[in-house]
Amino acid sequence: MNVRLPQSPWLPTIAFIVLIGPFALDFHMHYPDEMYYSDAAVRMTQNGDYLTTFLGNGELRFKKPILTYWAVLSGFNIFGISAFSSRLFFLLAGALTVVLVYKIGKVTFGDKNIAILASFITASHPVIIFSSTRSIPDILLALFITLSALGFAGLLRYGDNCPKKYLWMLYVGLGLAFEVKGLPAVAFGGIGLLYLLINPWKRLSIEKLLYFPAIFVGLVIAVFWFVSMYLNYGTTYIESFYSDQVGIRVSTQIIHVLTNLILATLLMGGMFFPWAFFGLQNLKKNIKLMLNENREFLGWVLVWIVSIILMSAMVTKFYERYLLPVVPLTAVGLAWLLSKNPTLSQSSGMTITLYVFGFLNILVIVFALLLNVGLGTPWYIYVGIFLGVMLVICLFFSRKDKNSAFSWLAISIMLLFYNGSFITYQLSLPHQGKQIADFVARNAIPKGSKIAFVGNLHHASKIRIGLGNGYFLTNLSRENYMESLNEYDYLICEEDVKIQLSHASFKAEPVSLNWDPKLIPEMVQGIFTGNSQKLLEQKGKKYYWIEGIYRSGNLK
Repeated sequence: MNVRLPQSPWLPTIAFIVLIGPFALDFHMHYPDEMYYSDAAVRMTQNGDYLTTFLGNGELRFKKPILTYWAVLSGFNIFGISAFSSRLFFLLAGALTVVLVYKIGKVTFGDKNIAILASFITASHPVIIFSSTRSIPDILLALFITLSALGFAGLLRYGDNCPKKYLWMLYVGLGLAFEVKGLPAVAFGGIGLLYLLINPWKRLSIEKLLYFPAIFVGLVIAVFWFVSMYLNYGTTYIESFYSDQVGIRVSTQIIHVLTNLILATLLMGGMFFPWAFFGLQNLKKNIKLMLNENREFLGWVLVWIVSIILMSAMVTKFYERYLLPVVPLTAVGLAWLLSKNPTLSQSSGMTITLYVFGFLNILVIVFALLLNVGLGTPWYIYVGIFLGVMLVICLFFSRKDKNSAFSWLAISIMLLFYNGSFITYQLSLPHQGKQIADFVARNAIPKGSKIAFVGNLHHASKIRIGLGNGYFLTNLSRENYMESLNEYDYLICEEDVKIQLSHASFKAEPVSLNWDPKLIPEMVQGIFTGNSQKLLEQKGKKYYWIEGIYRSGNLK
């Protein structure tokens, strides 16, 4: 059996969508920051104001520009309000980033093999994958910085004879990136433009870079939301935005900065495992070859890598996703480096690495089967697991075709997320929003009802999506929720809150019960002892539907 993959530029993108999609397009391991964007987008569908962003408690939030909110809103408007639609455009943003990486590789080197390898490295990068499965700004920032990077690549390739389309990509990409996350786009744009002007190998004239039609459009895209908010809210939004971008982000403690610097440096290399491991072979010799071949591109990649590491070092709290904007460009550089070792795909190290990832996938599949057989699952989950098994078998047979080794390595990494989604299915689904939506439908709760929520805020976000725009869910704080309960028709709350209420004055029904991911040992124990449902009832996370609180007139 010879499993050979076609060397198609679309294969990395298709593999990314197919293998990451099951993990991305439902609330597998819901990320807390998603609530800021989905809460505001639900509110937009209800009030028709597509510029102003609100928190789940009704307060204004100006910490991030508008494009991330619009990405969620677009999914809601096209496909309806659901977990799928809240994340769809972020998965597609990741897939488009993979496509743009191919374009950068092709423009820079004119080599299809380098471009495809760069696309596979990007598609299998864990931070790219995780960011594409969450409705937060980071993958959109990476996408638009990569679009801008394609413009930079064209300018480096063609110099002053560069077609104008690359200038459009550069400036429009930076404008869109600013409208996603603000100042990081300014930093990357400024560093990139300065490099184009001063690099000693292929400098560009300032007249070439000052292409005013593209600059004007990029500026309009970048500032239109800020102008709108200033006209409506004055300096209030500026203070909030500045605090988020600079005030609470920038650290002045030297020890903290040095710690972040070391961590960012280690992660920048570690996140490219195992690709970076293979790239280290014959490194000195290959760097010399790269300097002779295209030193202006190598210089640009190194400048951006050093810049993102230094910027990440300056933050008060470091996240690995801060490195994301330069991952696509770094993948192109790494693919170029790997191309200098054409025998790597046939090496024993590559064979061992493929087998290691293959066996990791087998372990994930076995655990997924244990959970799903033991706890019960729909039939289509078993179909998905069967497809995962078939792909792992193909992975082991792939060693007969040495030319597809790098492609299969990337697929084996993505397969971990695909197969892992059958584990997270039991941990995360059906989520609170789906369970409560089913309860509301069964009990014919009137549309337009005002519902209060007291509990975990990112659970509230899932519930808000489950209810859709026909119900008005508002988050209340644990400290003073009783003061405003008379403004709402119903209450959804955790068990400890239910206990605080007067038992004589309301009707309570359990509407949501979920495993806590921290309880995996208990889940496995319950499977082997046959009492998993009892353990779930005892230790699971519960929410209650409360009505009639004021019919008897009293609260404690």
